[in-house]
Amino acid sequence: MSRSQSVEDYLKSIYKLQQEDENKGVSTTKLAADIGVSNASVTNMLKRLSDLGMVNYESYYGTRLTATGEKIALEIIRHHRLLELYLKEMMGYSWDEVHDEAEKLEHHISEQFEDKIAELLNDPKVDPHGDPIPTKDGKMPKIKTKRLTMVETNQPFIVRRVKNQTPELLRYLEKQGIIPGVKVKVLAKEPFEGPVQINVENKITTIGYNIAEDIYVIENVSV
Repeated sequence: MSRSQSVEDYLKSIYKLQQEDENKGVSTTKLAADIGVSNASVTNMLKRLSDLGMVNYESYYGTRLTATGEKIALEIIRHHRLLELYLKEMMGYSWDEVHDEAEKLEHHISEQFEDKIAELLNDPKVDPHGDPIPTKDGKMPKIKTKRLTMVETNQPFIVRRVKNQTPELLRYLEKQGIIPGVKVKVLAKEPFEGPVQINVENKITTIGYNIAEDIYVIENVSV
């Protein structure tokens, strides 16, 4: 079935917002803010997606993807994240540049092209920001991580994922050496959501609490 880019964008956005609270439906207001359209436009599209069997939509109760809608959303997310990695690893883009380029391309590549990218990149599991890449059969890998703000001090961890991917922040983090794969320790956390002092590959730096909230780590099992 042919799908419009708008339909795919809605499904991808609903999937992302669902992950923030899996116990609730996605509100029209949240979805409108994420996509950048009016509430009325969202309501009209949700009714259409409901008729197509891609979402379960009830006024005042929020929206959830059906199995069909989730499969399509994960397909587009797979395209996007594979493209981000391809742009970085094969074409020399920096990690703060890849999102916008992948956003333009994700709707237009064929399944054959997707398979070729995956093959060239040796079937990668994560994109440049550490986000998991959905599998070919439509499964999202589960990775157990912790927010940097929630870990114990003076314990070794490895940066796994950066959730906030605004280009300015990514450039700042890269300058501080905070990228997926590096070893970190939290040295001190100031109270009342104050600054967080960390050791990044034996270099001490301080970042804001809100920035640390969007950095996810895994235990450094090699230590």
